Amino acid sequence: MAYYAAILDMVDESKNQTYRPHHLAYLDKLKAEGKVYLKGPFKDGSGGMVIYIADTLEEAKQLAENDPYVIEGVRSLNLREWGI
Repeated sequence: MAYYAAILDMVDESKNQTYRPHHLAYLDKLKAEGKVYLKGPFKDGSGGMVIYIADTLEEAKQLAENDPYVIEGVRSLNLREWGI
């Protein structure tokens, strides 16, 4: 298991509130499955970060790319392995 930080920078703020419930439901489901370590918004409103737990970078990428915010173009995705 490894940790992967998904930096989700705001791209289209006009879509943010529309897709927020879908984004949060997706992350809550993954947290219940043990695939999300931490999540939260940046205080300046510029986006947020999710720390995924995955066996491989490919698995983490799949999890991050299936976030409704990413699918709908609300946020950009920058995924990196995170060491704690």
